[in-house]
Amino acid sequence: MAVYPHVFQYPFATLQEKGFEMKGHWNETFFKNNNPIVLELGCGKGEYTVGLGKLFPEKNFIGTDIKGARMWSGAKESLEAGMSNVAFLRTSIELIAAFFALNEVSEIWLTFPDPQMKKAGKRLTSTRFMQLYRQILTPAGLIHLKTDSPFLYTYTCEMAKANRYPVLFQTADLYHSADPADPILSIRTYYEQQWLDRGLTIKYLRFACEERDSLTEPETEIEYDPYRSFNRSRRKG
Repeated sequence: MAVYPHVFQYPFATLQEKGFEMKGHWNETFFKNNNPIVLELGCGKGEYTVGLGKLFPEKNFIGTDIKGARMWSGAKESLEAGMSNVAFLRTSIELIAAFFALNEVSEIWLTFPDPQMKKAGKRLTSTRFMQLYRQILTPAGLIHLKTDSPFLYTYTCEMAKANRYPVLFQTADLYHSADPADPILSIRTYYEQQWLDRGLTIKYLRFACEERDSLTEPETEIEYDPYRSFNRSRRKG
C-alpha cells in the first residue's frame, strides 16, 4: 500500500516529529472539493468505506485501521474502481485528532467494534472516545454504531441517554425494522454476514455527538453477551 496514492501511513515517530501536513486541509489538498468528510474507524477490510463511497458520491470517506493487511482489500478495490472520494489512513484510533482538525469531520461510523465488556475506557462508544471525537467533529456531527453485540448496543444507548445526545434512529434488529430501501442495508461486512448466518441480530444506533461541558458514564448494569463478540472469523456456525 506504500505506493497507493489514497493510502496514508504515518508511524508514530514520524507523527511526533513532523505532524500531519494535511490536518485541517483534507478537502483542499486531497479530495479537491468541499464535500463532508465521513470516517469509518476500525474499518477492517473497508467494506463500509468503499460501499458508502459508492452510494454517496457527494461525500468523502476515509477508512481508518491499524492493520494494513486487512485495509488493503478496500484500498485495492477503491483504487481499481477509480473512486476519488475514498481514502484510507493507517493509524490507531487514539491518535485520530492528530490527523483531523476541529469541524473537519461530519460523521463517524463504528462498524462492529470489540465491545470491550470488561474495559469501559476501551469501548469506542465510551465517554472517553466521545471526548476524542469532539476534537474533530462538526457541532452536529453524527455517530453511527452498527454491532451484533447486545452489550455494546445497550451500553451505547445508555451512554447517549446519560449525556442527552439526540438519538436519530435506533433498532435492536436492523434487518427486520428498517426501511427495506435504506441504503445502509445494502452493505454487509464479511464478519457481519457470518454473524447473520449464526442467527444473530444486527443492532444500529445513530446519534448526534454534541458538545457537552462534561460527560457521564452510564451506571446501568448490563448483562454480558453470552458469546465472544470478537475474534469471530473462526467461530462461524
